[in-house]
Amino acid sequence: MRKMIFLLLALPLAGLAQTKTVISTSRYFPKSGQWQAFEKMVSAHAKKYHKDDFAWRVYTIETGPDVGGYMIVEGVSNWATIDGRGDLGAEHTADWEKNVQPLLQDRFSSMYLTYRADLSTIAQTAYTDKISINHQFIRAGYTSELTDNIIASKKLWQADSSHMAVYESSISGPTQFVMVTRYTNGLKERDEVNATTYEQRFEKVNGTGSYKKWMDNTKAGIESQWTELLYGKPELGSK
Repeated sequence: MRKMIFLLLALPLAGLAQTKTVISTSRYFPKSGQWQAFEKMVSAHAKKYHKDDFAWRVYTIETGPDVGGYMIVEGVSNWATIDGRGDLGAEHTADWEKNVQPLLQDRFSSMYLTYRADLSTIAQTAYTDKISINHQFIRAGYTSELTDNIIASKKLWQADSSHMAVYESSISGPTQFVMVTRYTNGLKERDEVNATTYEQRFEKVNGTGSYKKWMDNTKAGIESQWTELLYGKPELGSK
């Protein structure tokens, strides 16, 4: 009986320890004229070496400062699994260095992100092939205010049936919120213009004066922000 009680008490802790919310994103930029070769080699590499918690999803970056690049999303995982990953092996490294690296420019970036279910309106793994990303860089000391902004925005997203996945950067340079709009019906969703203004809809779900507070937090708390459009290329990722 004591053993059974202990196991029952341990279940919530075990579930918490196994929660998977961490992804890594890496951005690569093929040399001019090497896009097709890059796609072929990345697809083969992903299918052979990146599985399960480290599976790859590949996107082309269509607009914004990184246009022309590719974003590779690895995961979903957790820190314990990442900690125990270890060396990927000589064969994996040799494949990348021989077949992929020669096709790339020197330009490169990588970061870790943690999915925020409390701020999102779509499940973590409910992926779509067309997405837009809003990167909001947070001024020091304003994380709480910007979190409040997203909580208020979530109420409007839910009312508008917007599918938003919110991530927070982790040990990866300047702190930022990464808000991903997932277009479940494609970009035609952007043609659907609501006759009621954003401010009116915002205050309907958050109360009178809430939009001004949101704007004040935005002006004070956001250092900078930029947006981009990406297209998923499932054929290039892990299978």
